[in-house]
Parts: sequence; structure tokens; C-alpha cells
Amino acid sequence: MYTKKITLLFTLLLCSSLLHAGPAIQHWQTENGARVYFVPAPELPMVDIQLVFDAGAARDGEQGGLAAMTSAMMDEGAAGLNADQIAEAIDSVGAAIGFSAHQDMAVASLRSVTDATLFEPAIALFQGILTQPDFPQEALTRIRKQMLIGLQAKKQQPGAIARDAFIQALYGDHPYGKSSSGNEASLNALTRADLIAYYQRYYVASNATLAIVGDLDRAAAEKLANRLISQLATGDTAPKLPTVSVLKQAHEQRISHPSSQSHLMLGQPGLKRGDKDYFALYVGNHILGGSGLTSRISNEIREKRGLSYSAYSYFSPMRELGPYILGLQTKNTSVDEALQVMRETLIEFRDNGPTASELDASKKNITGGFPLRLDSNKKIIGYLAMIGFYQLPLDYLDTFNDNINAVTLEQIKEAYQHRIDPDKLVTIIVGGDGR
Repeated sequence: MYTKKITLLFTLLLCSSLLHAGPAIQHWQTENGARVYFVPAPELPMVDIQLVFDAGAARDGEQGGLAAMTSAMMDEGAAGLNADQIAEAIDSVGAAIGFSAHQDMAVASLRSVTDATLFEPAIALFQGILTQPDFPQEALTRIRKQMLIGLQAKKQQPGAIARDAFIQALYGDHPYGKSSSGNEASLNALTRADLIAYYQRYYVASNATLAIVGDLDRAAAEKLANRLISQLATGDTAPKLPTVSVLKQAHEQRISHPSSQSHLMLGQPGLKRGDKDYFALYVGNHILGGSGLTSRISNEIREKRGLSYSAYSYFSPMRELGPYILGLQTKNTSVDEALQVMRETLIEFRDNGPTASELDASKKNITGGFPLRLDSNKKIIGYLAMIGFYQLPLDYLDTFNDNINAVTLEQIKEAYQHRIDPDKLVTIIVGGDGR
């Protein structure tokens, strides 16, 4: 019994060490220009794949919703199969395939077991969808209708209204300033030819990042990468996005909505992926509004005053400056008080920074929970795709906790004073009578 306990303890310590070390990331480039990032994970007979294209809503131009509709149409018909046949083929091999579009990127994903009798047809199907989408007109009509219904549904959701108004006020004419779901006019104007042209421009090897995690060795991963990428056109990388301008003045907008509670959002352009003060801002925001009920914002707004059940803040870094958002929901009658408390809490934190005890607790909370972020292949593949797409250092995960622990009180204070100007915040309130 004693021996068994020692063995179990050693195993747990070894697993903990491996989790803290982070997965070993291997990287190479295919002949036609795609960047590949690979983590071998032989523990389970599974493979996860994410193929990420610089084809998000920021590339829509004047055709709002184009990236979202192109992504939604990818598995509606391809390689001679219709949507029902594709769905049946996926089910028959026990795989999962998905397509999504975000602000910076479009993502195609596959999860499959490695049993050759199931893996081979899953890869063949995934490759066919990626390289031979049909964009059938009948499906386009249906998807367009679904997206239009979604737009109508958003009009009944104060949170969605607030988000769209906030992003528009934050970014203006910048590509980040348009809703990824488009509008009625832009969706109705999209044609099959538009989707094909968008696919041919952006779904190309030079514009792609491939992430692979699973029960493969390097040779098998290289073979798989070449198989998936070789039939894509080489193409060109997407052009660099315009720089996001800092706000020149404050902006406040109150939008009337028949709801018993008001949704409040305020913030500014925040930071890019890979910015040098990322970790100082990450830790600082964890203290201010990113750690749930223990954060300063939650303590001031919820615990002390009972103004809101949930109050929060977070940075959303992107290729260019992503938003820094502070938000809450509160009764219509208390929205002004909640807004004042939110502003005062932000200003006090910006001016004076956190306390030593807050910093110590935050570091322990972040680093202590870090292994849970890497405890499944699904989580690892998400980080791997992010590292590859934004071209972050390969040791990003290995050094994450060290970077967190290296953050100082002065760095947080300097970063917040450099990034956040309380006199130039965008403030959006949706609810009540809008006054």
C-alpha cells in the first residue's frame, strides 16, 4: 500500500511538472506558404486540427457579413456532396467539423480519432470541403434568411445593441468598427459570386495558419499538413490592417430600450497581441475587473452597493488594438450611480495601481489556474492556433507563468497610465428611456 501511494504521488508530481512546462511546439512552413504549428499528444488516439485564415470580418470592406456568410456556407455543399451528405459522412466516421468567422480570422476545425478506417475518410472529407466548396445558391438563400432573422433577434437584445454601438463608437470607419453580422442591406446584396471571390482571395495557403495537436509523430504531421494544404492555391497574404487611432474625445450614447435593466459598457482601444506591456495589463485587469467576485470593480459595485449582480472588465487583444471593455447590468434607476462608481474605480486604479497584497493574490490565482488551461487537446489547439496566427513566440506557454510572476506594481501603474485615458472613454447605455 505504501509503495502504491509513493508511485501515485510521483505520477501526480510528474504530470504537474509537465503541465507547468507547457507543450513542446514544433513549427515549419509548407511549400506553398502555410505556417504549421504542431504539438504531439500521444495520450489519446485523437487528432485536433484548426486551419486559420486571415479572413475575418475585418476583411468585409463594404460588404458587411461577407466573412460570416462565407464561413457558414463552407460545409453547405462541397466536392460533389450536398449539406445532408456531408453531415451523414461526418457522423459515419465519428468526427466533428466546424467553421466560424471572427473579427480577425476565419477558422476551420476537425476532430477525429486516429483509427485509419475513420481518420482517412475524415481527412478526405475535410480536405474536400476546404478545397472544393460549392456555395450552392439554395443554401445561400437559406443562410441569408437565417442571418437576417439573427439581425432581427439582436434588436430585442439590449446587450447586443450595446455591443454594436460600443464597437462602432470605438472604431468608427476602421474595419473593426463594422458588425461582423452585417446589416439587412449588406446581407441582401451578397451574391454567390461574392462568396466565391472572397474564398479565392483569402482561403489560400499564404494566408493560412495550420495547428495540429494529437496522436501523431512529426513525419505523420508533416504528411497531414501537406495533404490539407497542397490543393489550396498559394495566393497572397492579406494586406496589413490600418492602425487603430486613439480616441480624441469622450463619447456617451444612451439608447432607449424597453427593459427593466440597463446594459452599460465603457472603454477604449486597448492592446494588440504581442504588445510589450501585455502581461502588466493582463495582471492589472485581473485585479481590477477580471477575477470575478474578488475583483475591485465587483467589490465596489456588487458587494458594497448591490448595484449589479455582475460587473467586469477585460482586454480583447487583436491584430490591431482590440477593445478594453468595462461592463455591467443594473436597474434603470441606478445606472448613473453605477456608471459613476465604475469610472471612479477605474480612475483610482489607474492613478494609484494595485496594492502589494492584491498583486500577490492575483499572481497566485493566475499561475495556479494555468495548468487547467492546458488540460485537454481542445484547449491546447486553441492556444496553438492563437500563437501561430498572431506569430507569438513558440515558448509563449512555457514562459507564461514566469512573465506573470515578473510583473511589478510599477509596471501595472505605468501600463494603465499609458493605455487608459479616463477623459476619453466611450460610454454606451442601453435600457430605460434612453435619457
